[in-house]
Amino acid sequence: MHILFLEDDTVLASILIDFLRERYEVTHTYSMKEALRLSEECTFDLYIFDINLPDGSGISLLRKLREFHDTTPAIFITAFHDVKHLKEGFEAGANDFIRKPFELEELSQRIENIKKHFGLGTLVEIAATIHFDTQKHTLMQHNTIHKLSAKESNVLHYLYKNRHRVVSADEMLQNLWNYDEMPSGDAVRTLIKELRKYVGHEHIKNIRGEGYKFE
Repeated sequence: MHILFLEDDTVLASILIDFLRERYEVTHTYSMKEALRLSEECTFDLYIFDINLPDGSGISLLRKLREFHDTTPAIFITAFHDVKHLKEGFEAGANDFIRKPFELEELSQRIENIKKHFGLGTLVEIAATIHFDTQKHTLMQHNTIHKLSAKESNVLHYLYKNRHRVVSADEMLQNLWNYDEMPSGDAVRTLIKELRKYVGHEHIKNIRGEGYKFE
């Protein structure tokens, strides 16, 4: 699990980085501008953003990311205790808040809850009889193991993480391919066709004119 951590308080950042790196891969920055650049260059499983930053607001950053169809779950760290910032954060697309000061274990539990909800663990049960290993790129079904390509694995995982909504082919192209390797929409259709051989049409629905939905 790869976390993009944006926090400008050097003391708090140092403590949290040491704690988080015991369990997760962490990329840290002090700058909103740098966080935006990193989000464009790398794929992250979770964002942890401070709200009040020297060069802007974590809320503004998340709002911008959501405008570009970035659905990566996000937790805000904040010293604010008012409802106004809470409301703005959730409207911008936040998934959780944690208020300073907090216990390290509280942050850990919030991250684990996000992992469970979005299927960010290494082994994901995507159906009663189908288990998906996101690191090994394998599907186990009735004691049979199917090896997926890295791109098939990424597409399946993206659909599963966003199973509460319809995902367009354009969104997957934008989020799962680098700009210099951008294929046509046929690439997505081909991958979906291959994945359906393993998980079935009943789990990857084609929503005409909109895209695909995992059920």
